[in-house]
Amino acid sequence: MDVDIEPLRILSDQIAGIMRTVISLAPNLLAAVMVIALTWTFAYLVGRLSSSLLRRSSLRRSLVEAITKISRLSVWLVGALVAATLVFPNLTPTKLLAGLGLGSIAVGLAFKDIFENFLAGFLILLRKPMRIGDDIECGDLNGQVEHISIRDTFLRQRSGELILVPNSYLYKNPVKILTDRPKRRISLEVGIAYGEDVETARKVISDTIEALSTRETSKSFDIFTASFGSSSIDFIVRWWTGSTPKEEHLSRSEAVSKIKTALDDAGIEIPFPYRTLTFKEPLKLSPEGVDGLGAPVQETEN
Repeated sequence: MDVDIEPLRILSDQIAGIMRTVISLAPNLLAAVMVIALTWTFAYLVGRLSSSLLRRSSLRRSLVEAITKISRLSVWLVGALVAATLVFPNLTPTKLLAGLGLGSIAVGLAFKDIFENFLAGFLILLRKPMRIGDDIECGDLNGQVEHISIRDTFLRQRSGELILVPNSYLYKNPVKILTDRPKRRISLEVGIAYGEDVETARKVISDTIEALSTRETSKSFDIFTASFGSSSIDFIVRWWTGSTPKEEHLSRSEAVSKIKTALDDAGIEIPFPYRTLTFKEPLKLSPEGVDGLGAPVQETEN
């Protein structure tokens, strides 16, 4: 009978010990709860204050939100350390900091990519290399920047899809910002036949480019005789237009159409690639076909 009661007695003793510990720590627990409440209030006030002050500056909204979150997290970290030392008196700040150091190493190794994107996002927001609404190209990616968060950049492709690009990818790779300025220069290659007069063709192309409605008239345009092509003399034509992809396509389309029409009206040939075959020995033509180039031609009746 005593054997059956012994486990119950051990369990009751353990519960009684726990209750005594809880009662003895009741003042500390109450103090820890008060610290948490004060921490919540202080973190809220710090977040509101930092947000209101930073919004008056020229910082981006995403950067303001990031700094606000970091300030709140800092307050919560200090409050949690104070509350932990109240609940566990034997846990000194030195031991807590040592534990946090070891824990931060483990967490840093486990979440390396996340922290890398976080830091890259913070640096991108701080440097302001691109703005919301800019059209960019990075590697195989291209599109318009819709939002820059602390971890990802929201890139809307020209076909409509949304891509979340890790900030570390944009930070490590070259990024071409197409709309950094309202105007940019584009180029077009135009070829004329070898038998045409170069200066006449240059004058026709120059008059056409000068009359483009999509060209930025405050900036000059250039026409260079670039190279001897396989079947043409090639010109490089450069002019300024709007920096968005749509404005570039519209201006390029207008230029191609009007240059083609102008050259045709001037009787200047725009050649297409062709080949001249040269044989070492002369070929003899016969009714049966070409000697040396295969079987004779045979007629079939249907």
